[in-house]
Amino acid sequence: MADEHVLVTGGAGFVGRAVVAALRAAGALVRVADLAAHPDPEVESVVGDLREPAVRAAAVDGTLAGIVHLAARTSVLESVKDPAGVHEVNVEVTARLLEDARRAGVERFLLASTNAVVGDIGSGRIHEEVPLRPLTPYGATKAACEMLLSGYAGSYGMATAAVRLTNIYGPGMAHKDSFVPRLMRAALAGDGVEVYGDGEQRRDLVHVEDVARGFLTAWTHRLRGPMIIGAGRSVTVTELVEAARKATGRPIPVRHVPAKAGEMPAVVVDISRARSLGYEPRVELADGLVGVWEDFRRSEAAC
Repeated sequence: MADEHVLVTGGAGFVGRAVVAALRAAGALVRVADLAAHPDPEVESVVGDLREPAVRAAAVDGTLAGIVHLAARTSVLESVKDPAGVHEVNVEVTARLLEDARRAGVERFLLASTNAVVGDIGSGRIHEEVPLRPLTPYGATKAACEMLLSGYAGSYGMATAAVRLTNIYGPGMAHKDSFVPRLMRAALAGDGVEVYGDGEQRRDLVHVEDVARGFLTAWTHRLRGPMIIGAGRSVTVTELVEAARKATGRPIPVRHVPAKAGEMPAVVVDISRARSLGYEPRVELADGLVGVWEDFRRSEAAC
């Protein structure tokens, strides 16, 4: 990737910082577009809301080899409460970026997507050929974005790809409201956590460093179409709670509450396509949770 210019939207965020680091380590010249500047002043930053034409105009130009589009609203619960707002940020911004890229002659576009695009397939293994059938507004926005990518690939020859991610965790997620940071906050405060249903739901948890390697794999192999990036191993929510107890040394009591509408009972993914391109997850869950715990403790000490 020596001297290739790449725009990373959302590049100042939790996943974005890891992806930017991986691209730069591979030799890319990275520009970030986000609501905040990238913490490294050596990284070019376009600060602003990508719904604004002027912000997109500053971010997208003919010098780019491609775009890695991470910026999105990613909370499933938020999408249920505000489906129109999440659609605007996720779908409409993606459509505008694709059109800006086409007009500027940018040939490549990688999208951060999700396995929520396929909905509930029970305990079956999710692979790239499973039909899109999302259960939530969030999953529907990502499915719509994937269709937009397909349309631009078919009509204009743009090399588009959707990297479908499982549950991401790792250092730098203290501001998130997903289950791993809730576990860490509970451990710090001596509180418990709510578990939806019986806790036997299965989830694939992938470390943010492995996610960054997945995007690098997709870029270097000029991926087209969807590719699943995950750990390739699923655990139950109950097993995740126990792993967090071991990582933190705290009891973390559990209170069971009714499951939310649209929640998938199992996320078990097949990462064969990614592995065929050389991707291999490296961070084990136990080690990754220890790193998250250390990061949360440092953040608390700094407050």
